[in-house]
This record gives sequence, structure tokens and C-alpha cells, in this order.
Amino acid sequence: MSGIVHPRAVIGGGSGYLGTALRDALRIDGYDVRMIGRTGADARWDDEASMLRLIDGAQIVIGLAGARIDRRYTDRNRTEILGSRLRTTAALHRAIAGAVRPPAVWLNGSSATAYRYSLDEQRTEADPLVEKGFSPDVTREWEAALFAGDLPGTRRIALRTSLVLGRDAPVMHLLLRLARLGLGGPQFDGWWFPHRRYRGIGEHATEPDRPDFARSGGRQRMSWMHERDFVDAVRFLRDHDGISGPVNMASPHAVTNIEFMAALRRGVGVPFGMPTPRFLLEPAMAVLRTESELLLKSRWVVPQVLEDAGFSFAYPQLDSAVREITGR
Repeated sequence: MSGIVHPRAVIGGGSGYLGTALRDALRIDGYDVRMIGRTGADARWDDEASMLRLIDGAQIVIGLAGARIDRRYTDRNRTEILGSRLRTTAALHRAIAGAVRPPAVWLNGSSATAYRYSLDEQRTEADPLVEKGFSPDVTREWEAALFAGDLPGTRRIALRTSLVLGRDAPVMHLLLRLARLGLGGPQFDGWWFPHRRYRGIGEHATEPDRPDFARSGGRQRMSWMHERDFVDAVRFLRDHDGISGPVNMASPHAVTNIEFMAALRRGVGVPFGMPTPRFLLEPAMAVLRTESELLLKSRWVVPQVLEDAGFSFAYPQLDSAVREITGR
């Protein structure tokens, strides 16, 4: 008696936090999950023949590869952040284009950071990506590599991902630790010494068209999504053939930075958190070798495509998401 043949899913760059969560979920769904990576994977990025063998006949391809963004935007890191995304996306594109039996759907990483800074207006997938500077340029070029050319047998989706929260999320470990230490207050934007780390990059580099700070008073919006909803949204997009193009991966209820940090404090049972103005935040970010825009940029995006298609969020509200993560 022959064994059961499982549908194949291929994840490019699946060794990280989100890739691991998706790998486990797809295996539960009955997929034979194969990985593309640099080492210890079923295929390497520099071996296009092995990539083609994995992708030809696969039902779904998910591209998540790219250097982490929670780092200092030095010239070297800036080049690696953009280049790693373009190289891996182009490699997946070539493999799918060369497949005799191409996958039905290709979901690829993207970012919600490309939308215009906003304190008073939410952004949907219908809004143009007109923000300028480094992070928006990376996102536009990343998506251009995904949607380039003609792949008639494959539906393509750009996962414009916000801050994903979960028990194993590295950023969650950091923020909850700060909250437990009494440092989980809001972060206030303000003037800081000018620098050029956020300048544009790529073939169509753009220069930021607004000051490097805004007197947001902790009102900068933080778009977020629980890990379970991220995984379930990927499943939902896989199964809904009518959805293609960009999709905002975020809860329908973005919160202000003040509200976000207060929810974290409630999650760990610490009533007070010391506020952090930018003149204190910037030196701390320099020591941690990361950038303050991860906390100060106002990202207010809503998942219009998912909501219009009928996706149901398990954790639409931040407090319930934090309670699940902290076990309180």
C-alpha cells in the first residue's frame, strides 16, 4: 500500500521566529514543509537547481528571507537589509518562473513601514506608498521584485507586516523585560542631532520629505498583530483565491504608544513605567545597536483586505493579546 502524498509547502528564510511558527502550522495542516536557507535547509539560496526541484510541484511558497531590521542603519547594514531581500525574492521568482508545475500562491514578506507617517489618519492597502527614505524605499523595491514580470500560474501576495507579538517574539522579550524593570513607559519623540541613516536607498532612492522628529507626545500609532492571527491570516490568504496584491498584516485596532506600553505593564503586573524622551532613548538605542524609529514612527495601518474578505481575528484587542502571551 503506497504512502500518503502530502502537499508541499516551501518556506524561504524560515529559520526565524515567524518562519518557525508557519512551518509548525503548515505541518499541522498536513503539508510536507521544505525550507530554503543558507545552512541546514533542504535547498540553499545559492543552488538554484535545488530550489527549482523544491518549488516545482509545490502548492504554496512563502518568502520571508531578509536581514533583520532591528539593527543600526550603518552603510553596511543598510546595504545588507535591502540586498538580502532583493536577492532572495529574485531567486524565488526565477524558480517559480522556471517551474513546470508552479505553485498556486506565493506569499512574500513586506512591511507596513512604507505608509506615510500619520497621527490622525489610518492607512489601508488602497493608499499609495508615498513615504520617503530608507525603510519605505526598501519596501517598495522588495515588492517590485515580487510583482515583476508575468507568472500566470501563481497568485502573488505581499505581506505588509506590522509588529508581530508572541511568546517567542524577540521584540516581545525585550519590551516585557523593560516593563518588569519599571522602564515600560511611553517613548516621546523630539529633536535629536541630525543624521543621514534614514536617507533613501536603491535604484529609486528618495530623500525624506519631513523632519526627523515629530512632537507626538506618545501618540504615535503602533500597528501590531498577534502571532496566532498572523499564522491564521496566512492560511486564510492561501485558501482565498480571489486575494492578491498587498495585504496589511495587522490587528484592526492600532493603539498609541502610550496605550501599547500601558498594556505591557498590565501584562506583567507593574503599575508604573518611566517615560523615555528621545534624548534618553537615542543613547539607549545606540548601545543596543538599533534604531529609534522602530518605536517613534507612527504606523497606523488597518487590514482592509482581510476584513473585507471576512477574516476573523482571534486577538483584535491588545490587552487580550498581551494576556495570552504573558499568561496572566
